[in-house]
Amino acid sequence: MRYRLSLAVSALFASLAISTGSAFAQSSSEKALASSGAGFNTASVQALLNSGDAAVAAGNLSEAREDYDNARDASKQLLAFYRDLSGAFRGLDARIPREMDLKGRQALLMLAQADLRLAALFRQQNQPEVAVPVLVEVVRLMTPSKPEGQKAYQSLLELGFVETPYAGAKAPAPN
Repeated sequence: MRYRLSLAVSALFASLAISTGSAFAQSSSEKALASSGAGFNTASVQALLNSGDAAVAAGNLSEAREDYDNARDASKQLLAFYRDLSGAFRGLDARIPREMDLKGRQALLMLAQADLRLAALFRQQNQPEVAVPVLVEVVRLMTPSKPEGQKAYQSLLELGFVETPYAGAKAPAPN
């Protein structure tokens, strides 16, 4: 797993170096890691998810799994970095923790989306036992009150891993 994580980080940084040129030669108005094409941010994670979706549509499930795994790894790293920065500046400058917390929530949502896509891929490949831990992670991260958590729990119900339907998301019946 660590090897795959290192590989994902290396791939992200390699694509960054290739697409943006030398970061040291850029002007101060250009922000290499903030670019939507090849940066290290939620936009790059979304690009990995889109690439995985395209691979699924083309029937290339192994490429899709690799893209989804890379999206998960990048999301986890972003989330950890944003949390670390938020904690480092807490009590010093309230603007920075607010920004990092917002970015962290975005990274968390991207992680949940990557997990849901990966779990669907496992289900498609008739590997429900591999999908279960990924779905449980989504419920844990997003809680059942969020749409992603509800979708993950519904998948667990469909797989037969849980038996009790979650009724908390339904609108109350009129009296």
